Amino acid sequence: MYVPCAFLYSILLQHPLKDKAKPQINPALTTRLQRSRKMGKKEEQLAELLGTLGDFTSKENWDKFFTIRGTDDAFEWYAEWSELRNPLLSHLPPQPQILVPGCGSSRLSEHLYDAGFNSITNIDFSKVAISDCLRRNVRHRPDMRWRVMDMTAMQFEDEAFDVVVDKGGLDALMEPELGPKLGTQYLSEVRRVLKSGGKFICLTLAESHVLALIFSKFRFGWKMGIHAIPQKPSSKPSLQAFMVVAEKQVSSVLQEITSSFNDSSLALKGSQACGLLEAVEKENQIRRDYSTGSDVLYSLEELQLGARGDLTKLCPGHRFQLTLGGDSRFSYRAVVLDAQESSGPFAYHCGVFIVPKTRAHEWLFSSEEGQWMVVESSKAARLVMVLLDASHVSCSMDDIQKDLSPLVKQLAPGKDDSGAQIPFMMASDGIKQRNIVHQVTSTITGPVIVEDVIYENVDGDISRILPSRDLTFRRLVFQRSEGLVQSEALLSEEGSNNKVGETERKKTNSSSKSKRRGIQRRSGETSHQLKVYHGYLASSYHTGILSGLMLISSYLESMASTQKSVKAVVIGLGAGLLPMFLHRCMPFMHTEVVELDPVVLKLAKEYFSFVEDDHLQVHIADGIQFVRNVANSAAADEISAVQEKEGAHCYTEPTSSNRSCLESHVEGKVPSKVDIVIIDVDSADSSSGMTCPAADFVQETFLQTVKDALSGKGLFIINLVSRSQAIKDTVISRMKVVFSHLFCLQLEEDVNEVIFGLCSASCIKEDSFPEAALQLEKLLKLEHPEISQSIINTTKKLRQLK
Repeated sequence: MYVPCAFLYSILLQHPLKDKAKPQINPALTTRLQRSRKMGKKEEQLAELLGTLGDFTSKENWDKFFTIRGTDDAFEWYAEWSELRNPLLSHLPPQPQILVPGCGSSRLSEHLYDAGFNSITNIDFSKVAISDCLRRNVRHRPDMRWRVMDMTAMQFEDEAFDVVVDKGGLDALMEPELGPKLGTQYLSEVRRVLKSGGKFICLTLAESHVLALIFSKFRFGWKMGIHAIPQKPSSKPSLQAFMVVAEKQVSSVLQEITSSFNDSSLALKGSQACGLLEAVEKENQIRRDYSTGSDVLYSLEELQLGARGDLTKLCPGHRFQLTLGGDSRFSYRAVVLDAQESSGPFAYHCGVFIVPKTRAHEWLFSSEEGQWMVVESSKAARLVMVLLDASHVSCSMDDIQKDLSPLVKQLAPGKDDSGAQIPFMMASDGIKQRNIVHQVTSTITGPVIVEDVIYENVDGDISRILPSRDLTFRRLVFQRSEGLVQSEALLSEEGSNNKVGETERKKTNSSSKSKRRGIQRRSGETSHQLKVYHGYLASSYHTGILSGLMLISSYLESMASTQKSVKAVVIGLGAGLLPMFLHRCMPFMHTEVVELDPVVLKLAKEYFSFVEDDHLQVHIADGIQFVRNVANSAAADEISAVQEKEGAHCYTEPTSSNRSCLESHVEGKVPSKVDIVIIDVDSADSSSGMTCPAADFVQETFLQTVKDALSGKGLFIINLVSRSQAIKDTVISRMKVVFSHLFCLQLEEDVNEVIFGLCSASCIKEDSFPEAALQLEKLLKLEHPEISQSIINTTKKLRQLK
């Protein structure tokens, strides 16, 4: 087989290269030579000779070198027998069957034989090396066996040996230029040919990439220790050799790696010692995580070794994650779930459910609770859920299915004697056509995409209103939040006929540059010159927010009938669809929108037909600070009224920093008390457990500030998105402390939950909901009664939180 680096040096010492041959020198092995000993002229010639090997996996090359070398004595690269004898012999059982792969012409087997271990089999893929060793030992060591064999494909029965002794063979296979493939094949063979209780003894320089492979392949069902080989005292720097001992266990219980050294006891300091200690600690941490039940990714190989029990048997309620692939064309992240018995009867013993990248972040597929719901509907006793990522975007489903088929068959429980096929199911992303209109990266929001999509199926109400074969929707996507679709608008020819659209056209006509850009954009959007239609809310949670206005519909009606303005503050602009809808269908409402990112405002104007006027204004500011200033301003107004003295103030004027938070491209006075506060912002911090809003917006101090900013009949609305019920409960408990009455709306197909807080001590009764809903319907000025009815229908889902 491939001759270990230990033997490479023995070749080089005996046969320096003649001056006329100047080959390319392998840099990795030359570095070892330089680090192993101070290079003189002879060593330089040896390094040049090593370079002539070229391909270290070529049997012909090694045959040539062994022919040149003849039967001269070998030089032991890693350690002399005097250094190696005691630590090696201490790990050998009595009368073992020993295999020495990649033996070359090393004396290691001869020393073992002379120490009383006569049942030794040596293999190497070089016929020349094996012939030389056989001639050298046939008389003096007649029981020693020699075979020409590839150590990555051994021709032995399973569990044929008690011990496998490797001196540098794995290191030679694991040259970085070659990658781990040959090393992986070799270690698989080692595991196969070892008996239960057998030992793999690997003499190595313990480089990080070598250790990483050994640790992963001998993780489950193996007890492992690492020992430093003693070195002769020397003033010359040299690499320390180590002995890794992996013992095959009956149990698959994970055990941490033990070592007979520490940082201070290692003879060698520097990168080799640090790298070894770091690798051992990293692997032990992985093993601790596995042992404590952490939700980690297993490999298929680890599972087959018993990492999660017997893979061939169904274990109801069992769930684990793994990576599939490696030798296949692609790599995949998957979740295996064994259905509860109560979910039966089952149509399939095993099924595969593929989730496309665009939907992998959804609660249904990314949360454990959602995944069990998929299992129940799949009617499979074992479901393998495969979550695709960016690496699979350019692949066809046929290619992915062909690649996955042999992998998932290894995960199927038991033996399917009926010959039934494993069905492949898929969660469609629901999109028939996608066109990216614009991409930009903001320093605040990160990557943002504006895209036009055509869905396979759309809401029945809008399809009746606009009977088109393919309705087009425009989406604003914040990529920082796992592809969060922040806003979604309907595009229609009807959108180009509204007054808002006309206002925007007048504004773009004032700038030739803007006009040209607008023409380019519209021509790239659709072939029918479609525009955003602001008379329809495509997002169900926006409809939910509107339906909650029913809770104060009496107050809204009284304000509208007396021609007074209802003051609303919306934190979070997005594409501006909710403020534009309010502006269009409730003309008596004066809306202040607070947006932190000017890039988002620019996108809303250029791609979603957002327009400001006297009743709709945007402030580029911090939302929390804006609400705080509203509350402070309202408190100051109340104090002034009590003092009944114009110009008398008993409060501190806002600082310049506070005032700067209110500055906007549109000059506008900060309102005093407001009637409605809507929080509709996403969170940039996924560690909070909430996609919406940011954690600061649900702190009790901010909630109290909101209440202080609201009028006596005021309504607080917050869009809450979290997959954790515990987090939702925490937010609700905080809101209960501040607000007199709470209501919630759980949307059936979304993880969005809209929470409503009332300031008033008196509260609308549930039996008054139908009447309040009718009041709200009369207030909504909409062209299509079907859209109004959709909002009213949603009010029926509102429930009070006790």
